[in-house]
Amino acid sequence: MIRKVLSAAAIAAALLSVSTAAAYAQCGGASWYGPGFHGKKAASGQTFNENAMTAAHRSLPFGTKLRVTDQRTGREVQVTINDRGPFVGKRIIDLSKAAATELGFRNRGVTSVCIEQI
Repeated sequence: MIRKVLSAAAIAAALLSVSTAAAYAQCGGASWYGPGFHGKKAASGQTFNENAMTAAHRSLPFGTKLRVTDQRTGREVQVTINDRGPFVGKRIIDLSKAAATELGFRNRGVTSVCIEQI
């Protein structure tokens, strides 16, 4: 009887850790921003730095870490959410200038990405 209870508890704990570890994932358009916002306060209260690996998302909590993968090139970067946006069309994320440069789409302005919480 005790073994069954412990087994059930272990299973419940494992299921709970799997469900709480489930990462957020989304695919869609990405843009970048920086020059006009550099040095100003982001929605999180932090000073925006276009040279940092940060991003804006409409609803994810500030401090959320994401892996962003450019669907055209397969390049990946890791960013931290510290601002709100984008508020244009169907874009799902606005990346800092540094993140866009690292992904290689800064000259194009927009790209298609998948984001996942890490």
